Amino acid sequence: MSRTETAEAPDAIDRLTAIPNVGPATAEDLLALGITSVGDLEGRDPEDLFEALCSQDGRRHDPCTRDVFAAAIAYADDGDERPWWHHTRQRKDDDVDDG
Repeated sequence: MSRTETAEAPDAIDRLTAIPNVGPATAEDLLALGITSVGDLEGRDPEDLFEALCSQDGRRHDPCTRDVFAAAIAYADDGDERPWWHHTRQRKDDDVDDG
């Protein structure tokens, strides 16, 4: 059984893919994390979601997944529709600052 085979999954996938930057694969990842709507993303931390996904799947996902999560959260928080790669630059700048 796939991660999205629940009664609510098709509607949740539709709601999640309506978020800018979120395609079907990201929607499935979010759904696997218990996120079913844009409201579930409000105030979340993209790094926490990314780490939870990696832990849940037992593998390290591409860091761009974290950036897509950041873009979706920015949209949920304040309607920011900038592309996910804007958040890649921000993440990399933060990594240099933390280094």
